[in-house]
Amino acid sequence: MAAKAKTKKKWSANVTEHSDALDLEKDIFKSKDPEKIAESLKYSADVSNKRKASPFQSAMSMLNFYENRAGKNLTKSQKVPLEKAKNKLRKLYGRDEK
Repeated sequence: MAAKAKTKKKWSANVTEHSDALDLEKDIFKSKDPEKIAESLKYSADVSNKRKASPFQSAMSMLNFYENRAGKNLTKSQKVPLEKAKNKLRKLYGRDEK
């Protein structure tokens, strides 16, 4: 069972590092600055020739993917900037509902 869990961990890390959708800035999700995270994702999505969805969808998907895969391993202080980055990303793409 432990080997299976290890495989999944490697799989998600591999997707984050070698995504076909976006070329991400190294360790961007470890940043504590939501604006930096959002701007970096926006830039990566806007310049990508590999994505299949809109730039907004690709950026938001990658952010959600990271947050969901890291899941229980993220502390509250690590989750807060990621959640705020979602709102910043919506604003950057003019999709702010508030």
